Amino acid sequence: MASIITSTWVSGRQFLHHSATGHALVTDTPVEAGGDNRAPTPLELVVMGLAGCTGVDVVSILEGMRQPLRGVQVTAEYERAEEHPRRITRVALRYRVEGDLDPAKVERAVALSKDKYCSVAAMLAGQVEISHAIEIVP
Repeated sequence: MASIITSTWVSGRQFLHHSATGHALVTDTPVEAGGDNRAPTPLELVVMGLAGCTGVDVVSILEGMRQPLRGVQVTAEYERAEEHPRRITRVALRYRVEGDLDPAKVERAVALSKDKYCSVAAMLAGQVEISHAIEIVP
């Protein structure tokens, strides 16, 4: 079954989006692109989606491995093409995980997310270079 998202122009370059699950958010563009820079850009939402998707997977997988997880932060540094359509070309994900964790299990959780479970990573695969680094804080 298809899901429906509705995007409605508000003003300037701002749009109000309603998700299929009943949530709303606004996007905008930077001032240099004609916007007011009051909200994330649609492209930033893609990168946020990747970080959030893989973060959820890593938490779920580590909990399933019974790892004593205390915190997870995913930072995503991205680059864009110089020419239009200025797509994302590279994303470097950095996982900062807290707890008395087995490093091999953390690496496995990240790999499973990136290569198997994260639908956003799967959508970007072959189009965007995605790398990762892991920092474990005891």
